Amino acid sequence: MSAASPASRGRLKLAALLLFLSLPVLVATVMALTRVGIPEGRTAHGELGPGVPSLAQWPLDAPVDEALAGDWVLAFDCRERCAERGDLWWRLHRALGREAPRVSRLRVGGSESALPGEVVAQWRERPDWAEGERLWLLDPRGLPVLGYAADVDPYAVKDDLGRLLRMNPEAPWQGGQELAGR
Repeated sequence: MSAASPASRGRLKLAALLLFLSLPVLVATVMALTRVGIPEGRTAHGELGPGVPSLAQWPLDAPVDEALAGDWVLAFDCRERCAERGDLWWRLHRALGREAPRVSRLRVGGSESALPGEVVAQWRERPDWAEGERLWLLDPRGLPVLGYAADVDPYAVKDDLGRLLRMNPEAPWQGGQELAGR
């Protein structure tokens, strides 16, 4: 019996290569059809759609819409430990790097002076939905996206905010605008 011809060895190598390259597609198809190995959980660390009205409807002592227009907003309620919490969110803001100009911070409450890039307002009357020292992430239109408890891990907030900024890139016509004070 003679050895396999070079043409049949070439075909065998090609078939093995095609099988090897199609294997990930086959595995992914089986995973998708059987729902095995696919995480069911959500990826946000905070409470999605926290049941908070838009920023324009917040009972604040002064309008803040103009100061925060077009930015993602980290709004936090501050009753006690305001200096510590303000510094924590200021550091998170700086950690965003080149995306930091797209985010503003709104501190509601406290008597400390504002940190750089922070807008300070006071409650006219504390609403029912503002229990505890919560943190909210608002979109550029002032609509709440995520809500966090007072003891939230700042790295979880940074992860969520970074993901939102990546998924919602800045509009090309806004790229050259000067963002004063941030």
